[in-house]
Amino acid sequence: MEAETLALAREVDFSMWGLFARATLTVKIVMLMLIVASIWAWGIIFEKFYSYRTARREADRFDRAFWSGEPLDELFDQIGPEPAGRSERIFAAGMVEWQRSHRDDGGLIAGAHARIDRSMDVAIQKEAEALQKGLPVLATVGSTAPFVGLFGTVFGIMNSFIEIAEQQNTSLVVVAPGIAEALLATGLGLLAAIPAVVFYNKFSADSDRIVAGYESFADEFSTILSRQLDS
Repeated sequence: MEAETLALAREVDFSMWGLFARATLTVKIVMLMLIVASIWAWGIIFEKFYSYRTARREADRFDRAFWSGEPLDELFDQIGPEPAGRSERIFAAGMVEWQRSHRDDGGLIAGAHARIDRSMDVAIQKEAEALQKGLPVLATVGSTAPFVGLFGTVFGIMNSFIEIAEQQNTSLVVVAPGIAEALLATGLGLLAAIPAVVFYNKFSADSDRIVAGYESFADEFSTILSRQLDS
């Protein structure tokens, strides 16, 4: 009897596709949700790798141009009021307000320094929001995917016990497939959650560092303009 049971167990398809195909509709929906969430999370991860690397390279390139000794007006004329780079947009926001603060006679309108600071703060906030776009999705996948997978596991195990009760049989052939497909849901949940949590923490720290660099630049730029205002 035991040999016959083992022979029947070997005939059961325990591959990923076999477990998915044999699962109940509810467990299949859970698995599909987790697969979609994992693909979505990896799409955001690759996009953030590219955008953060581009932002760092652009910031380094602009810092070299800014501190090269070239007059700021000439640098602004080169990049224009609506540049493509993030650091350049912050610089352009300050320069646009700087130019608008000059009267026709060449004098400065009162409160120019405060307006320039606010303009750059608004630009930094926009860039920070753009850098952090998508991170809430990673946080959501990382925090909910294990529980969604656990729901699928609980539902699958419940169906396994129902099948045991209906067949009045606790043999390996009856129990193993249901338990395996139920645990697959938990595995998919962890597969989606772990990378999402790891890269969410990484990208959050990277975003904070990049934004801190923008704020440091804005402070230095504001100091330079302040000297010119005082003179």
